[in-house]
Amino acid sequence: MLDRATETTVPDVDPGAISTLAGQVRGRVLRPREDGYEATRRVWNGMIDRTPALIVRCAGVADVLRALEFARRHDLIIAVRGGGHNVAGNAVCDGGLAIDLSSMKGLRVDPHGRSAEAQGGLTWGEFDHETQAFGLATTGGLITTTGIAGLTLGGGIGWLGRRFGLACDNLVSADVVTADGRLVTASADENADLFWGLHGGGGNFGIVTSFRYRLHPVTTVLAGLIAYPIAQARDVLRRYREAIAAAPDELTAYAALLTLPDGPQVAAILACYSGPAERAERVVAPLRSLGQPLADTVGPVPYTVLQSMYDAGSPPGERNYWKSGFLRELHDEAIDALIEHLAGAPLPHSNMVLEHLGGAIARVPEDDTAFVGRSAGFNALIVAAWQDRSDDDTSIAWARRAHQALAPHLHGGVYVNYLTGDPGDRVEAAYGAARYARLTALKRKYDPDNVFRLNQNIRP
Repeated sequence: MLDRATETTVPDVDPGAISTLAGQVRGRVLRPREDGYEATRRVWNGMIDRTPALIVRCAGVADVLRALEFARRHDLIIAVRGGGHNVAGNAVCDGGLAIDLSSMKGLRVDPHGRSAEAQGGLTWGEFDHETQAFGLATTGGLITTTGIAGLTLGGGIGWLGRRFGLACDNLVSADVVTADGRLVTASADENADLFWGLHGGGGNFGIVTSFRYRLHPVTTVLAGLIAYPIAQARDVLRRYREAIAAAPDELTAYAALLTLPDGPQVAAILACYSGPAERAERVVAPLRSLGQPLADTVGPVPYTVLQSMYDAGSPPGERNYWKSGFLRELHDEAIDALIEHLAGAPLPHSNMVLEHLGGAIARVPEDDTAFVGRSAGFNALIVAAWQDRSDDDTSIAWARRAHQALAPHLHGGVYVNYLTGDPGDRVEAAYGAARYARLTALKRKYDPDNVFRLNQNIRP
């Protein structure tokens, strides 16, 4: 089952030891049936229904250290929560101890040095709120409730990626609690091997309590959605492919096949131009002439408005199942496969998105980070989203069929942030043999006992 952790046996823990732990932390220690437990164990994906034996809501690094030491001493499975938005639901476990960083929201912006020091419990909406006060931003998630930690550690695709690189490419340093209870700093100059692994290796190597990011001047962007009738989808996607071939780095344009809130299915272009204002309309113009549009909402908006623009399409508590893969190029056959399977989408929130890559993302050498997909032109994301448990089998089957139809056109590797935890989502295949071997060696060094295994797990 997707909504159950595979390890559910809980060793007996003396209640006195739990009380002692509660007295040692500034945050709260929550047990089932206590006030706050039920709300805290819930995560964004409504398919995830797990019940930790304990949740430690950490108030700072000292609490993280205490919680980790307690879990290891009592042989408890450990889950680590930042924003809790990950589709696989790795932020919670059945039976073990959930180390919850979601109360750790400290953020210090250095406007002169163009950097930000951010704790691991922040979401991108909270991060952007602070950095935009100084007209600064870095590549972040597409939904404001996405946590900065999970997105960054898996790579970090976002609207500013083609211009400034992935979220992880803008990581200057990180403070990490390792499996043996040490707090270390990882950067290009200190624990550089660990720093490499944090650029796409997920939460395998420790608990990142603080991230230091490079920031860039970004205020108003030209952004919005251009919707074309689904009957025009084939021509629209082919012309889209041609239009973005010469796109500057400042333009990111996703293509999507989706159902609008008022009913019709459409081929949509989701655009963001973040460059000089005098060039904006000229750069975006080709996206407005791909067919006969039904709607065009593209216009100048504050960056924070863009970042919240699609929140309504990803409500918390909805049941989600995703499949994805990298496309080097958007061939006609891939376009046909996507269009054919949209017709069978079971529910309105199910959709397909082509995330526009390239630009600064592609200019980072493949071996410089753990992230895969530098050479891809697109990341293809198939989203099944629904409300009722009774629709689980139908929705999951649709996503799998659509992915299978697209599979011949994928060029290998998977964006690990989109792995759902399926037995078929093989992490080794996602990274490729050579990169996985390097990650495995790093795992053996920093977490030889696989303490941090509720993630896109790299086994030591």
